[in-house]
Amino acid sequence: MIVILGALLGAVIGGMTAKRRKGNRLDIAQYAAGYAILFALVGLVATIALEKTLA
Repeated sequence: MIVILGALLGAVIGGMTAKRRKGNRLDIAQYAAGYAILFALVGLVATIALEKTLA
């Protein structure tokens, strides 16, 4: 669940960042994908850390 939320949040933040920098549609898509991957990886690490501490 944290991974999915992280990916969605990253895509939104990445898209807004590219739009603020006056990027075209491809720039916005690339930023959204990059940020989504980064935030999903952070969410994955957080999920693993939570599972290890709670188990």
